[in-house]
Amino acid sequence: MNPRITTSFLLANLHCPSCVSSIQQALKESCSRDVIWVSPNVVTSVVTIEHRHTDTPDITIRSMAKALQEAGFEISGVTTTAATTSDLDVAIQGQDAFGVIDLTTWPPTESPVQREAHLLNCKQCRESEESTPHGSCRSPVHEYLPDHGSSSSDTRRESGTETPSQWRATLSIGGMTCASCSNAITEQLSKKDWISDVVVNLVANSATVDFTEEGKQDDIVEMIEDMGYDAHLDSVAGLGQDETSEVGSWRATVAVGGMTCAACANTITEQLSKKDWVSNVVVNLVTNSATIDYTEDGKQDEIVEAIEDMGYDATLDSVTSVKNEQKGAQERTVQISIHGLYCQHCPGRVSHSLRSFKRVKVMEEPTPQKPIITVKYTPEAPSFTIRQILSAIDAADPAFKATIYHPPSLEERSKLITRKHQQQLLRRIYLTLAVSIPTFVIGIVYMSLVSNSDHGKHYLMKPWVSGINRAQVALFILATPVYFFGADVFHTRAIKEITNLWRPGSKTPILRRFYKFGSMNMLMSLGTTIAYVSSICQMVAAAITKPEMIDDTQFYFDSVVFLTLFLLLGRLIEAYSKSKTGDAVEALGKLRPTTATLITKDSIGKTTDSVVGVDMLEYGDIIRVPHGASPAADGVVVEGESSFDESSLTGESRLIKKVPGDEVHAGTVNKDSALQVRITGAAGASMLDRIVSIVREGQTKRAPMERIADRLTAYFVPIITLIAVLTWLTWIVLGYAGAIQRRHLNTEGGWVAFALQFAISVFVVACPCGLALAAPTAIFVGGGLAAKHGILAKGGGEAFEKASKVDVVVFDKTGTLTVGGEPKVTDAKLFLDMADTTVESDMVLATLRAVEENSSHPVAKAIVSYCATQTEVWTEVENVQELPGKGVKAKSRGEKPEDSIEMIVGNESLMRDYKVELVEQVSTQLQLWKTEAKSVALGAIKPATAGADAPWTLVVALAISDPIRPEAFPIIRALKDRGTRVWMLSGDNIVTAKAVASRVGINPDNVLAEVLPWEKADKITYLQSVLKARVGRSREHSTNRATVAMVGDGINDSPALTKADVGIAIGSGSDVAISSADFVLVTSDLRAVVTLLDLSRSVFRRIKVNFGWAVIYNLLAIPIAAGCLYPITTSSGEHIRLDPVWASLAMALSSISVVLSSLALRSKVPGLGFRPRGVRNA
Repeated sequence: MNPRITTSFLLANLHCPSCVSSIQQALKESCSRDVIWVSPNVVTSVVTIEHRHTDTPDITIRSMAKALQEAGFEISGVTTTAATTSDLDVAIQGQDAFGVIDLTTWPPTESPVQREAHLLNCKQCRESEESTPHGSCRSPVHEYLPDHGSSSSDTRRESGTETPSQWRATLSIGGMTCASCSNAITEQLSKKDWISDVVVNLVANSATVDFTEEGKQDDIVEMIEDMGYDAHLDSVAGLGQDETSEVGSWRATVAVGGMTCAACANTITEQLSKKDWVSNVVVNLVTNSATIDYTEDGKQDEIVEAIEDMGYDATLDSVTSVKNEQKGAQERTVQISIHGLYCQHCPGRVSHSLRSFKRVKVMEEPTPQKPIITVKYTPEAPSFTIRQILSAIDAADPAFKATIYHPPSLEERSKLITRKHQQQLLRRIYLTLAVSIPTFVIGIVYMSLVSNSDHGKHYLMKPWVSGINRAQVALFILATPVYFFGADVFHTRAIKEITNLWRPGSKTPILRRFYKFGSMNMLMSLGTTIAYVSSICQMVAAAITKPEMIDDTQFYFDSVVFLTLFLLLGRLIEAYSKSKTGDAVEALGKLRPTTATLITKDSIGKTTDSVVGVDMLEYGDIIRVPHGASPAADGVVVEGESSFDESSLTGESRLIKKVPGDEVHAGTVNKDSALQVRITGAAGASMLDRIVSIVREGQTKRAPMERIADRLTAYFVPIITLIAVLTWLTWIVLGYAGAIQRRHLNTEGGWVAFALQFAISVFVVACPCGLALAAPTAIFVGGGLAAKHGILAKGGGEAFEKASKVDVVVFDKTGTLTVGGEPKVTDAKLFLDMADTTVESDMVLATLRAVEENSSHPVAKAIVSYCATQTEVWTEVENVQELPGKGVKAKSRGEKPEDSIEMIVGNESLMRDYKVELVEQVSTQLQLWKTEAKSVALGAIKPATAGADAPWTLVVALAISDPIRPEAFPIIRALKDRGTRVWMLSGDNIVTAKAVASRVGINPDNVLAEVLPWEKADKITYLQSVLKARVGRSREHSTNRATVAMVGDGINDSPALTKADVGIAIGSGSDVAISSADFVLVTSDLRAVVTLLDLSRSVFRRIKVNFGWAVIYNLLAIPIAAGCLYPITTSSGEHIRLDPVWASLAMALSSISVVLSSLALRSKVPGLGFRPRGVRNA
């Protein structure tokens, strides 16, 4: 008897009884001689076939596979008991996502014929196809997902999070050409009650809209499109929604010994999860460790004990606050594009492949039409990363290939809109340019330059039909395609503006429709339309009256061509120039590398290097940064030493030494040996990303000066239209009244045609674009220059405007004028003989150390470091009470109750509050330290058993020195040289504060000392009320108050930064201070303060120049176009007037010159571009 072979096929689309019968029938017809029995399993999607042993089993297996494929089934894998299967040419796959083990990967097919065959054989697919609307193939993915007791839409929101009360939509808008467009969108959207704020950015082709009703983003897009603009929703984010709080949560990392298999890990997970206070358990069998999140402090010992009670060895490795940890390992939302989805059941397999990952939430399911799945997860490198998620999807089906999908960013969409607009203009320019050549030959060369005796001219100029010569007929033929297909961009937009204004249901009041309408497109459209239509009318009139000859000056066909050409060229150059204003910020984003060298470690500790895309990196991954490369993300050096060039982020040219434990940032360059870096800022959370984000945010904040442009441009078109009509009527009246001699009339069309030339010129020459672009282009360039010099303009245009007017700069002392990071105790004196207790010096220092360990103040850290070097005694404190702005109070427990003491540590103000007596000897010593610019800290004690009225006794006095920044003195001098007054604000004692002020060059009278944190904002208000604005370098204004800037770094500075007219935060300062500031100094170098003030002044000086030029241009050009210079004649007897063609050229040059003026800020030419002031350290 021949032995039998068992072969199993995994079919991706086996899912109903009709499939079973189809499979059996297909195999019976094709392989009946060899097949003994067939067993299709609908549950596992596996077909098991027992067949006879032959000399060529591979051929038999391939025949069966072919039969299945021809029946329309997709083979995902195959396994067989045949002894030899080498001819299959396939690789062994591990565990399939659906549970079939040791299946050989089968080459996938995506044949439409196969799909149709499957539909014929599969009842479920036929019914699904018939019930699904044409063109849609949505898979019931929820069948493949675990039931959580809620609808699929609930997966979009995490449990425990509150719905935000307000949303912000970011949109890309195409088709905006001037301020009238942005104003129209703003005004239209603002009419909706549920829209709270609208900011339209003309330069960036974008808008941000805040609204209060969820799901209204589609309505916003529709409203903008109804106005005639292209709108694309970029993102929607909730506002005012706090992140899920993790306050009161801890994470214990435990080394676990004795685990041998997955059952061990599952047992530990299951037992620990029963604890009410345990929120999450992750046991790693490979690394023999466990990570436990819990909500009750101090439970780590109980966790270790619980694991040991199960029979395993457990050692506590570390305990950290989850709140701090999750700042790095943040939840990540990723869109994944999947190639190979062509069946409606494919999305189910994708979702099923992620089912085993409990951390992954499917936010948006894929479809064959949109093969993109959106998932949310919290990474934990290296055990769980995006790499594992992508691998799981790839393993679900050999046809699947998963990659991270990047939807176009706002900048990319803006670039696409600009490029599309430029291509649109280019096509029309090519047409118009081609037409303009024969138009120039006929309309200019032959009509004006060629001799009258020329035969060609005679042929063209001779009356041909109804008195119209061949030249005008030719010009009509040439101008018509230009008018309809070259200038159509202006006509289309103008028509949409009018129809939107007068559409049924418009909420714009009837009266306002007559005095507030249109944009630059309407002026351009009116100019070309009047020229073209009036010429057509002249031709029609000639056809009716049939005169012998018509003067060529009655026709404007050549003007239509040249008008359109110059208008299109001007618009193209303007669009190109505007796109260059944001190049500096875009260049920052390009500093980020696209790949990284990832270091992975296997179970035996062997490391391997692999090159991966930056999207594949997660928080906690280890990467290698070779010489000359940039870190792919922010991180901490874990191995190696090197020097980095950070000039791209901070503007600082010197190399910065990096050793293990130091931070490195994406965008900086390794200039020395290779390093290993652990990532702390992956997935868009790097310093470079924050810089780009802050600058982008600042560019959306408009300067108050821009409101002037808004008011002017809002009524610009109606005013110009009125002026043009009045100009036309005025010249007609003057002509018919005899005020103009008949000989001046150079056209037979009469005074109406004569006056029309002036009206067309008025329409064409008027330009509101210069007014609209004056401020935003300069602010865009200024924001880029600021970023280049290590300054982030969070406050945007408004902050730049205020900074340009700063009269007073107030510096915080600690951490701003001084280094602040590492103060040191330079002197210490103990006064144990004054105490009533027998406490020893070691106990005093140990208690002092324990008390100050509860404070994050730099002085406290210095005291802790000092005490650690003076004693090895350790004690515990309780009842710790922080006294803001003064110090700390606590109780130290002794071995006996009578040995316990209470201690207060702080400044002299705290000692006075507790009536601590300072003898003359102590006061003299303290005064000496203060005159040396040292801060003073005092400690007093009393027995814990004593009553509340028991006196406190001074036992220790310390002097703390905080080095002054080397650039502080030259910066103060530079500020004074530019006429800026300088003050200092400090919580330190008055003597020390004035000593520091004297060293850095600040007038001691300009020192506000002993200021408590909550009083700093009041002091800023005080300065704003008593100080006057300066006029020039020395004189003060009699009424206007001073503009005050505050420079600080700490949390206690944030109220003052907010209260000041301009808040400037040191980049190394606290997050709270940075979030309160208008500007952030990334470099933490005070020289950037002078650069900031000078740059702000340069930017706003340029804005004023731009505004002035735009206003002067319109004030001069419009009267000239209207004919104010017409009475003046030249030496040749010609009257001075602005022809419509040259008016169009002047208009184009007006807006272009404004943009170029802003771009000139980048120039290094003295007087034209911005050049930072050179400030050297003392």
